[in-house]
Amino acid sequence: MEAKDLVVRKSITVNAPAAHAFAVFAEKQDTWWPRSHHIGAREKFSAILEPKVGGRWYERGDDGGECNWGRVLVWEPPHRMVLSRDINAQWKYDPSVANEVEVKFIAESRERTRVELEHRKIERYGDKAEAMHKAFDSPDGCAGLLRAMAQAAGESLSRAKVSAACDTRR
Repeated sequence: MEAKDLVVRKSITVNAPAAHAFAVFAEKQDTWWPRSHHIGAREKFSAILEPKVGGRWYERGDDGGECNWGRVLVWEPPHRMVLSRDINAQWKYDPSVANEVEVKFIAESRERTRVELEHRKIERYGDKAEAMHKAFDSPDGCAGLLRAMAQAAGESLSRAKVSAACDTRR
């Protein structure tokens, strides 16, 4: 595999408006982020994405300790974001690897959104690039993240609709 081929592209359709899907991905990341995907010492943590260009992407352990994952490079709600993923092949924070994750939210209708994720610049892992590409392209990699986010977006939208229906009956 050549370095130029080291890109992972995944997409999923979410049964929610684009703005809702974007908000769940960005603002409610901790509700869907897999608990196995952490680099800090604590198994109990919060996944946090600061919603602005230059914002941090990090985890905060239940002891208050923080581990950076990257930063926000592009912030265009509710359509697109680009994140720098600064975690090396040893699963430690390392800004020198700075690969990128671009996520687009494309409305297919008022209630359906296609979410496209592209993980690129994987060649920055050097001799570990192919192994990292394989990990990101695995069912538990980028595709797994999208499935978890889509499920959380659908569930939170359903809860909001039920809550709104209950409020109108009062």
